[in-house]
Amino acid sequence: MEAIDRQVWKEELPEFKEMTARFYEGTLSKGEYKGFSGKFGSYAQRGGKASMLRLRMPAGRLTKERLKFTADVVDRYQVSCVHFTTCQTIQLHDLGPDTVCGIMEEALDAGIITMGGGGDFPRNVMCSPLSGVEPEEYFDVLPWAEAAGEYLLSLINAKKMPRKLKVAFSNSPANLVHATYRDLGFAATKDGKFDVYSAGGLGNNARLGVKVAEGIGPEKILYYIKAMWLTFCAYGNYENRGKARTRYMQEALGGAENYKNAYLEKLKEVVDSGENLDVWPRAEAVAKSGDGTEISGPRILPQKQKGLYTVVWHPLGGLPSVENLCALSDTVQDIEEAELRLGPDETAYIVNLTGKEAQKVLEITGDGASTPFEMTVSCIGAGICQIGLRDSQSLLRACVKAVREAGFPHNALPQMHISGCPSSCGTHQTGVMGFRGASRAVDGKSQPAFMLYINGEERQGQEAMGRELGAILADRIPEFVVKLGKTVAESGLDFTAWNQKNPKALEAVAAEYL
Repeated sequence: MEAIDRQVWKEELPEFKEMTARFYEGTLSKGEYKGFSGKFGSYAQRGGKASMLRLRMPAGRLTKERLKFTADVVDRYQVSCVHFTTCQTIQLHDLGPDTVCGIMEEALDAGIITMGGGGDFPRNVMCSPLSGVEPEEYFDVLPWAEAAGEYLLSLINAKKMPRKLKVAFSNSPANLVHATYRDLGFAATKDGKFDVYSAGGLGNNARLGVKVAEGIGPEKILYYIKAMWLTFCAYGNYENRGKARTRYMQEALGGAENYKNAYLEKLKEVVDSGENLDVWPRAEAVAKSGDGTEISGPRILPQKQKGLYTVVWHPLGGLPSVENLCALSDTVQDIEEAELRLGPDETAYIVNLTGKEAQKVLEITGDGASTPFEMTVSCIGAGICQIGLRDSQSLLRACVKAVREAGFPHNALPQMHISGCPSSCGTHQTGVMGFRGASRAVDGKSQPAFMLYINGEERQGQEAMGRELGAILADRIPEFVVKLGKTVAESGLDFTAWNQKNPKALEAVAAEYL
C-alpha cells in the first residue's frame, strides 16, 4: 500500500481559501459553499458568520504529538469551543475564515488530516477506544484500523463515493463503535480474525449490517474495503441524495441475502484482479510497566498491562474546557507512552498511566461527568449546526441541572443519546434512551420537541435499534427525566435492573408526556 502524498492536498488549499473568502464576502451561496467545503472537513455554522473544522483522528487516537498540536492551535488561535464527536474526531468551532484556513494548513503540516472530514467521502475510521489495553478484548485491532484509514484516504478523490462511508473496527462483543451496523464493520473474533458486516447505518432507514464474511485474516481487510466501494459504484443510488448511503442497497437489491451475493461478486473481482492489497501493520505493544503505585475509583480502569491504568474523562456534551484540554496536553507530554483515545460516546480515555500519573490526570479532568446520566451523548446541536433542527446541547444542560437539583443516586438514570435532527450524530437509536429533534403540534401550532426512542442495544449478538415512542415537548423533557429518576430511585434498584425487571415501565413513565 503506497503512502498518501499529502502534498497533493496541500496544493488544493488555495482554492479552499478563495472559496471561503467568497462565502464570507457574500458572493457564494450557503449551499454552494457547503457542497465545496465538506471535502476539506469544514462547514459554515448556523448564521454563516463562523466556521467549524473537523480534525480526523485515525482510530480515535491522539498521540502526544496530535494532542500537543490540538492544544497549541486552540491556544494560539483562541478557539473557544472544542467538541469530541461520536466519530472519534475533534471539531473546532466558532472559527473565522483566516483561522479555519490557517489551522487546516498547519494540521496538514503536522500530519493531521481534515480532508474528507465532511461531504461524500470516507470518514474517520473508528476503533474500540481501549484497543490494545483492554483486558477483555479478543485482540488489538488498532493497527488494522489505522491501516484502513490510510487506505481510505487514497480514495478521497475517487469518483462515485457513497455518502459518508463509515468504517469501524471492534475488539470485542461490547461493539462500542457499532461495527455490526456501519457501512462496513470488522468485528474481532476469539481466534484473531474478523467477521465482516456491510451496508448498515443509523439515521433514516436505519439498518443492522449484513454479515458478508466470517473469519477473515486481518491482512485481507483492504480487499473488503475496496469491494465495498465497488459495490456502491455498481448498485448505489446516485439520483436521490437522501438515499445515497450503503444501507439503502439492502432494500434496493431485494434483501440481505441478495445484497451479500452482490457484495461477494465485487469482492471476487478485487481478488481476481491480482492487485496486492495485503497489509501487515506494525503493532506497537505497550512496553511500559507499572511502578508499584496503585489507584482505584469510578473513573479508573485497570489495563491488561500490570500496574497500568486508564483515566476516563467525559466532558459534559463532549465539550471539554479548553483550559483543561491544554493542561492535560502539557501533563501528558512528560508521561511515557501516555496518549488520549476518543470514544464513540464522546468519552476520552487517557491510557498507559501508573497509579501516580493517573492521579495527576484525574485532577486535571475533574470537570467531567460524574454519573452514567451525565455521560449522555449529544451532537453539537442547532445552536451551531446549520442543518440541526433542535439544540441538543441546551436540552442536555437543562436535564443535567434538573437531575442534580433532584439529587438521585448516581445509577438511577441511564446514559442518554441526543441528536438535534434525524442525522443521528448523537447516535439516538443506539442507547436505552435516545432523543432526536422534532416538532409537535399544540393548539394547531408547531412547537419544539424531541422524538423519544427506548431500549436500543449495541452489544454484538443483541443489536437492536431503539423503538420510537413519540414526541415530547422540549421544555417538558427535564420534567420527564426527573420523574423517571424518582421512579427508579423509589424502587431501590439501579436503572438497568429496574428496566430489566419492568420491561414496560419506561414506556409507562413516558406515556403522559408523549
